[in-house]
Amino acid sequence: MAPPIRLPSLNALRAFEAVTRHLSFAKAADELHVTKAAIAQQVRQLEEAIGATLVMRAGRGLRLTEAGLAGLRELGLGFDRLTQAVRAMREASGNRLLVINSSASFAATWLVGRIGRFKTLHPDIDVLLDAGGGQADFARANVDAAIHWGKGDFPGLVATLLFTEDVFPVCAPALTRGAHAISRPQDLAHATLLHLEWNADFSMWPDWQVWLSAAGVHNVDTNRGVWFNQMSMALHAAAQGQGIALTTRAIAADEIDAGRLVAPFDTSVHTPFGYYFLCRPDRSATPKIVAFRSWLSEEAARSRDPALGRPRAARRRS
Repeated sequence: MAPPIRLPSLNALRAFEAVTRHLSFAKAADELHVTKAAIAQQVRQLEEAIGATLVMRAGRGLRLTEAGLAGLRELGLGFDRLTQAVRAMREASGNRLLVINSSASFAATWLVGRIGRFKTLHPDIDVLLDAGGGQADFARANVDAAIHWGKGDFPGLVATLLFTEDVFPVCAPALTRGAHAISRPQDLAHATLLHLEWNADFSMWPDWQVWLSAAGVHNVDTNRGVWFNQMSMALHAAAQGQGIALTTRAIAADEIDAGRLVAPFDTSVHTPFGYYFLCRPDRSATPKIVAFRSWLSEEAARSRDPALGRPRAARRRS
């Protein structure tokens, strides 16, 4: 009978497994919330423990050696099983922690202000809100459910639509009053445009050029203004009167209802995108996920007007 194999460090195996998926020390480090140097060191320790080179440089990237490829599939399956085992033990012990993944902008502008109402209804369920960005890896991450933005094509997941998306301008009420009031789309020629650096994966998302064309305006220079990489920052600047931003009802609902932002025009641009609640099929009937999904759908309905989620101030769509 062969002697049992002494396993290398679990941290080293985890670091290597992340590298195999990204073929990048930097991206693996981002995923595991450690430094690039720490990932490289863990991989070196694993190579020393195994006695073989697992990763090699290939131009500006990385490639796996034959030894590295040999255990790739089983290592991934192993971490999937470990994640499932930890989840099962937590639930068997009565742990009711619910881990929800969401974008930082959606969490900051919509979800955080409402999560207390869920706790009031379900005091026995604790919530951990993960707003680290990026699409959750349900197989490997300790995530129960997620709220993601897209067209609804989420293979292998159960998707529940929360909001459809119409894009329209908003600004502080003060910008719609006075000698230089913004009252017509043409007035944007003299206003500061607040832009969002959209994810390249969503290139169909309307920008200022698209909205102005829908409004029939062609004399506004859209290559000027201030750019942000988070919607929450753009809305914060708009509410302070620093300019006018494009947004959606889902994201700007609280600011509009509180009167900190107004929609000065009646034109909006419809998009094929929306916010979806996602979970794995084998977890969709879990009581804590059912409770959160039901509550979330009700809250989303309150943020929409009766016109199927269109902005209250934007009645004409393009």
